[in-house]
Amino acid sequence: MTIKQLVKKATNKDNFTDLKGFISFSKEYLSYINNHLQAVIVSQNENHYRFYQYDKSAHFQITRPINSKLMYDTKEFAKISKEYVKILKSIKTINKKDPAIRDILNNATYTIQQSIGAALDGLPAGKANTARKLNGDLFERFIRLIIREIGIECKSGIVKIPVVVDNKRLFDMSYQHDLIIGEKEDVKVIGSIKTSSKDRIDKIFVDKFLYNKLTEKETPHIAIFLNDVQRKNTKQENKYGINATFLPGHFKGYTVKLNPLDGVYYCDIRPNMITEDILKDHIKTFDNLLIEDIWKFV
Repeated sequence: MTIKQLVKKATNKDNFTDLKGFISFSKEYLSYINNHLQAVIVSQNENHYRFYQYDKSAHFQITRPINSKLMYDTKEFAKISKEYVKILKSIKTINKKDPAIRDILNNATYTIQQSIGAALDGLPAGKANTARKLNGDLFERFIRLIIREIGIECKSGIVKIPVVVDNKRLFDMSYQHDLIIGEKEDVKVIGSIKTSSKDRIDKIFVDKFLYNKLTEKETPHIAIFLNDVQRKNTKQENKYGINATFLPGHFKGYTVKLNPLDGVYYCDIRPNMITEDILKDHIKTFDNLLIEDIWKFV
């Protein structure tokens, strides 16, 4: 399969209606990069990140940064993908303390989604916004499919909030959400699913504040992110690095002074999220949501 064929497949959402479609695409992408890359570029500042450079057929486009500690290769993924589905289906009975299981949940999710994102980076430079939108939409769909696979019904959509004054319902306010668990008057969890927190973190905190203020409830709000890194622009030719897009000051400020989110989850977690006060208490890897936290909410 060529990069053009992969891009064409990635831009058709009908290829991603179930987990099988996501896994199949990732296998095809990993097989492609085995033999058809112009180069693999190592990040100058965080060496475990890699940039794939496509060959002439994709105009030598360079991908987003890929975390080599999380991204499986073809042979690994062929084996792991089967385990991945089995673990999701039996999530309630797995050994919660087994680090290998947690790695599979986190890393396979990362590998599958980054296969899509990196393939879309093969689009012409003028279509970067199209690639971002498609990648984001597919990530939302992917996470909802994962949650359904572990046995919890969920959806995206609009939640209508009645505005009541003096016991009289004046009108409704409509809120669009990426993830809704529960029905109508009994919404258990509301979630935001984004490939990164860049330009979005403020809104997620404010959404929780407004929703709970208007409904006079304490509905849990969570956020699920893939990563928070992007390619760093440097003045030196052929020098590539990464920038973090996470805003720790904003996150801490909203957590302390507005309201904390009920869970924030990353596949590719940043080092400061593990070590810094406040961050380490509120941010976890994605496996924690599936194995433990989501069951507390529902």
